[in-house]
Amino acid sequence: MSEPQESRPTPMGIYDRPEPPKYGAGEIIALVLSLLWLAGAGVFFMTLTPGPDGMAPDTLRFVLTMLAIFLPVAMIWVAAAASRSARVMREESARLRAAIDGIRQAYVAQNQGRRGSSEDSISRKLDQIAAAQRKTETAIATFTTIRHQNGIRPEAAAAAPPAPADDQPGLPLGTRPEDMAPPLDRSTFIRALNFPETAEDEEGFAALRKALKDRQAAQLIQAAQDVLTLMSQDGIYMDDLRPDLARPEIWRRFAKGERGRVVAALGGVRDRSSLALAAGRMKQDPIFRDAAHHFLRHFDRMFAELEQTASDTEINDLAETRTARAFMLLGRVAGIFD
Repeated sequence: MSEPQESRPTPMGIYDRPEPPKYGAGEIIALVLSLLWLAGAGVFFMTLTPGPDGMAPDTLRFVLTMLAIFLPVAMIWVAAAASRSARVMREESARLRAAIDGIRQAYVAQNQGRRGSSEDSISRKLDQIAAAQRKTETAIATFTTIRHQNGIRPEAAAAAPPAPADDQPGLPLGTRPEDMAPPLDRSTFIRALNFPETAEDEEGFAALRKALKDRQAAQLIQAAQDVLTLMSQDGIYMDDLRPDLARPEIWRRFAKGERGRVVAALGGVRDRSSLALAAGRMKQDPIFRDAAHHFLRHFDRMFAELEQTASDTEINDLAETRTARAFMLLGRVAGIFD
């Protein structure tokens, strides 16, 4: 009996099909039983004495004799073939399990690699944003220092309050750097809420830098960054979500304080896996829960102010940002649309 060839592993962990052995244990047993049966039948029928009339067995007796000889042999080989088929099926099943395990391990490794690269990309973006913010603060501090050196006090930039009747001088108030910055354009603010698409997205980073100079916008952007980073640890990415967008009038009714079925369309996220992962993290992780509620409060406050002057087109643009998608997902998990 030839030895079975060993299977060769492929890079994916799937094993090539080995050559089946020429003779297995079932075939050998069947061959031995067949020889024994033929030998016994031959001895029996060769020693069979003729009938009383001295004639040889007739045709019917001959047919029955052949059946008695070869039918058991055929049954033996049928059983041997069934045993061989069962053995082949077991080997195929084992190879299939090995292939499935290899594919599963490769899939898990690929997902882990993608998650790690995404986290590295987010970290790089956050570092770039922090560096840009530090440069802005340095420029403001330098500007203030130059004014001091020229004899101009920041207090002088503020209008002095009118003197009271008793000629008591008023105390001037200092001008904060954010008061000196120009007002944030709404389109720039909406673009900043979507965050840069790639590391080469200069327009996105420029909008983000401008938005970070505004105190209220910076608070919302920071809260959104926190929840997006935490959700990415569970493989929840806003680019993978395709929520059902609600009409602008539904957003306006939500901004005016309406709740319940009339604003349920805002929770348009239908991805069950993302909803389940976010709900589980909300229940088990207090840090994630606090960050989510902090983000929801800032978004709610921001939108209540923006809705008063925003057009329907701007509300639709806002609803398509990554920040708004995070609000839809976390708002549905937290039940604020109920």
